[in-house]
Amino acid sequence: MDLLRSDPAAGRVHGGPDRHGPAAWDFSTCANAAGPCPAAVAALQRVDPTRYPDPGYHALRERLAAWHRVEPARVVLAASASEFIQRITAVGARLSPGAVALPAHAFGDYAAAARAAGRAVTVGADPAATLRWIGEPSSPLGQDAPPPRDLSRVPTVLDSVYAPLRLGGASRWSTPDRHAAFVLHGPNKALGLCGLRGAYALAPEPEAVDWDVSAWTDALAAAEPSWPLGAHAVAMIETWTEPATQRWLAGARLTLGGWLTELRAMLEDLGFEILPSVANFLCVRPPPGAPDAAALRRHGVAVRDTTSFGLPGHWRLSAQPSAAVAALRAALRG
Repeated sequence: MDLLRSDPAAGRVHGGPDRHGPAAWDFSTCANAAGPCPAAVAALQRVDPTRYPDPGYHALRERLAAWHRVEPARVVLAASASEFIQRITAVGARLSPGAVALPAHAFGDYAAAARAAGRAVTVGADPAATLRWIGEPSSPLGQDAPPPRDLSRVPTVLDSVYAPLRLGGASRWSTPDRHAAFVLHGPNKALGLCGLRGAYALAPEPEAVDWDVSAWTDALAAAEPSWPLGAHAVAMIETWTEPATQRWLAGARLTLGGWLTELRAMLEDLGFEILPSVANFLCVRPPPGAPDAAALRRHGVAVRDTTSFGLPGHWRLSAQPSAAVAALRAALRG
């Protein structure tokens, strides 16, 4: 049997549970390990799943628009960040055919969506590309990239899913820069609720770019499935905009910073090379003789091998509590 035909996820590598279930100590995803957010959990418990949401999501769009200080027409809802990646790539193939430009090390769904839409994939600042992806911070490295100089010329998506989990540094994107790009938001990681899907993007301000934003937002709306957000996703995103949620997140970042410092110190002590990161995760190169990711998994510890990101010989690890760091140390020592 052709595995790729029988398993749609085959060929795509992600962190988190695998066919053996969740790991006891999971460093492989970038979710907020200090979560879940109590306010979000309480909101989910109040949801009535027997009713459809408003298919136009009018109240949610207005809420998000007010929170971000943009017009409601600029809010594009999505079933998940990955669904938005697929949809905008396919829509762009019709409106502006051509290659998709990715960072040198990037989330694999960008390239998967390009291939599914029959588009070529290029790396870096390709002037021929007609759609560009930039992460802030990026995965797997947790590093920032500046806005391209010709930002207004080419449709660009700034993937800001990990921005709420920034633990250091400042964004290199100004407010005018953001108004010239699609900015993708996915609250579930920051809230510690990866199993709950739901995301949104803010379309560019029409006056900030040299291409037809309305044509893109109209096409994205036409390609949107009915009810992309279930009632639970609506509750999650509504809670995301509340001041109490953002206060909780600020405290969680302090906790994650302490955990990441502990993780970094342990890895340095064992001879790992650690790459710089401003996020709640980092990439490392194991020292010679270290167990591989599969061996660690047999000890109940999951790390993210970054070969699929174009970074072989490295792992990505997220900030986790002290007990998890101790378990990783024990597994590394065999």
